[in-house]
Amino acid sequence: MKTTKCTVAAVQMVSTPNVDENIATARRLVGDAAARGATLVTLPEYWPIMGMTDRDKVGHAEQPGDGPIQDALAALAREHGIWLIGGTLPLVSGDAGRVLNTTLVYDPQGRHVGRYDKIHLFGFSKGDESYDEARTIVPGETIGSFEAPFGKVGLAICYDLRFPELFRAMGECALIVVPAAFTHTTGLAHWEVLLRARAIENQCYVLASAQGGTHENGRRTFGHSMLIDPWGVVKDVLPEGEGVVSGEIDPAYLASVRESLPALKHRKL
Repeated sequence: MKTTKCTVAAVQMVSTPNVDENIATARRLVGDAAARGATLVTLPEYWPIMGMTDRDKVGHAEQPGDGPIQDALAALAREHGIWLIGGTLPLVSGDAGRVLNTTLVYDPQGRHVGRYDKIHLFGFSKGDESYDEARTIVPGETIGSFEAPFGKVGLAICYDLRFPELFRAMGECALIVVPAAFTHTTGLAHWEVLLRARAIENQCYVLASAQGGTHENGRRTFGHSMLIDPWGVVKDVLPEGEGVVSGEIDPAYLASVRESLPALKHRKL
């Protein structure tokens, strides 16, 4: 069993249509997280761009390994000597009109060491509020995870939170990271209860990094970035606005939860 404790942090943003502006904000907030002692930091979904239309991100899609957004992530990881989970950014897909909504992971040397393309695409329609990510995003097909000093880290994105079979398929993780841009409507109803459920049923820490406020395009995101422990206790939360939540990953506590209630060993299906 790994015994290395680690301080982790989630950055919350209210991203704009301006990529350079968002990179500057991310740089400042990741710096704040590192100053708190965090050695693993995650950014939220769509952190580089929340466009005036859904198609704006297509124009900023980057090729893997090349582009200002990826350069900024690698430089931030290297500068602060942290594991950086790059929220999501648009990568070029095989469909000229759509992108991949991708999480990239960088190690403390700034090397790209992990990737996950969002599998489940959000669709919602109620009154004047309507979303259909499939119009501008190609779904991923492969589960994502990587090895951190304290154990395995699973990767999920926003709407994935509603599909517990994805989390089970990751295998046993010490931490699952969920960058998100939950709408205020759905977040108010389901965000915390789903995050806590994923932590409880998988007996692991969950670190959720959200967009949190009213954006220039009029969309309102729910915020409430949080760290949850394997017993389902919320250790830190930021309701709205930009900022950082942080806390400790304790492998010994994780092991004690699994030992006292060995639910993962009791599975039958």
